[in-house]
Amino acid sequence: MKNSLKVQRAILDITQEELAHRVGVTRQAINAIERGKYVPSTLLALKMGRIFGKPVEEIFILEENDFDEATSL
Repeated sequence: MKNSLKVQRAILDITQEELAHRVGVTRQAINAIERGKYVPSTLLALKMGRIFGKPVEEIFILEENDFDEATSL
């Protein structure tokens, strides 16, 4: 899954630390999400969507291989 978290933060001119504080996680968690190392929970993604004023689908983008993994269960 890709994300535009870094771009969204830049638009609002907020740091990873500030975003982390607003959504109740650590700065390291935000960093891991931005690098694609961690997939946020639904609740966390929805909180971010609210902060950025965007639907979750504009911040987190499914890639083709994400569908392949889901259908192989």
